Amino acid sequence: MNQAFIELSGKVAVVTGASRGIGHATAVLFARAGASVVALARNEVKLAELKAEIEDFGGRCSIVCCDVSQWTQLENALAEVIAKEGTIDILVNNAGIYATDSVQDMDKGDWQKIIDTNTTASFVATKAVLAAMKKSRWGRIIFVSSISGKSGEAYGSAYSASKFAMIGLMQSLALEVAAFGITTNAVCPGWVDTEMAHEQINDEKWCNLNSIDVKHSEEIARLSVPQERLIEPLEVANLILYLSSDLAGGITGQSINICGGLSVH
Repeated sequence: MNQAFIELSGKVAVVTGASRGIGHATAVLFARAGASVVALARNEVKLAELKAEIEDFGGRCSIVCCDVSQWTQLENALAEVIAKEGTIDILVNNAGIYATDSVQDMDKGDWQKIIDTNTTASFVATKAVLAAMKKSRWGRIIFVSSISGKSGEAYGSAYSASKFAMIGLMQSLALEVAAFGITTNAVCPGWVDTEMAHEQINDEKWCNLNSIDVKHSEEIARLSVPQERLIEPLEVANLILYLSSDLAGGITGQSINICGGLSVH
C-alpha cells in the first residue's frame, strides 16, 4: 500500500516500540513514504523481520535494540542516530506497556515501570531530539496516547495516568516549540487489533475485575465500539503519517481520537 500523496523523502523518522502493532505499521508506512526509518524496540528478532520487510520493497530501515525505560540506553541510541544521520526529523513516541490492577492493590514497582516506559521515556526521547529539530527549524513529534489518556480506565490507573501525562507533555511542548517549525500532537486510539490489546482483553484478571466472562471478552470488546470492530494498526499509522507531513503543518498541540466512536458518550 503506497502513500504517494504524502512524501517524506529526505526525512529521518524514529519510531519506538516498532517491533509490533501500531509501531510496526507506522515504520512500514513511513518507509513507503520515502523516509529513512530508525526502528527501536526490545525484540531484536521482530526488528530484524521489520527491517527485511521494509528493505524487500526498497525502503530504508535501521534497527536499534533498546529498552526505552533504560533512559541512558535510549539517549545514547538517539545520539548515535543524530551523529550518523545529521538529524532526526520525526519522532513517534509509541512504546508502551499495560498492567491491570486496582489502585488499592497496584504494586508500586509495576506503577513505576509503566510510568517509566510510557511517559518518562517519551520525555527523554523528545528531549534528545529537540536541539536537532530546532537547528533545522522543522520537526514532528507524535505521542501515541489513548482514549484512556482522556477518560480514566477502571483497573488501568497506571496506564491511564501515563497516557494523560503524555498529553500534558505534548501540549506544553507544542507551545514551547511552535516558533521553531516543530509540531507536536497525540493520537488517542481505542481498541486496536494488536497483540497488546488482545493480551489485555483475554487476561483473566482484567476480565474478572471488570465482571466480564473471559470466553466472550473478545466479542464484548468488539461490540463496545459503535462501529462494532477493532481499529486496524494501519489506520492509526495513517493518522500518524499525516500528522508527520507538511500537510499537517498547522496542526499542533492536539490529541486526536481514533476509536470507531468508542469515546463518544
